[in-house]
Amino acid sequence: MTHSLDEIDRKLLTLLQQDARLSAEELGARAGVSRSAAQRRVQKLREAKVIERDIAVVSPKAVGQPMMVIVEVELEHKRIDLQDEFRRSMAALEEVQQCYYVTGHTDFVAIVLVEDMERYQEFTRQVFAQNPNIRRFHTNVVVDRVKVGLHTPIL
Repeated sequence: MTHSLDEIDRKLLTLLQQDARLSAEELGARAGVSRSAAQRRVQKLREAKVIERDIAVVSPKAVGQPMMVIVEVELEHKRIDLQDEFRRSMAALEEVQQCYYVTGHTDFVAIVLVEDMERYQEFTRQVFAQNPNIRRFHTNVVVDRVKVGLHTPIL
């Protein structure tokens, strides 16, 4: 179900995606509404799950996880129960930042953060090599983070 957004909602969402720490007073001023109106609207957007969550974006390098890899995974068997099992395993791993079920030549794409290549090798042995339902996986090591974000364009 989609939530009907007016121009003020769109402005609030754009502002919050730029800086989720803005006060209700600042949000209201920038969106052209009162502080209380901004608070009510943001609360309704949260309740409607338009705003899924508020998070802090942490530098992987600053916390000892400077190596990012993009892993393409092809499953051996496409059964729903085995796909669900793989989904659950990806969701449970702290190293996996994002995981997508995709179309094309691969089944899943995962974004993984680790401290170095040695840790990544250990990760692949534990997670991919020992899983009998993984036909193959392909690793792309990120050389430079050109653009990183979860910003959703507000149309």
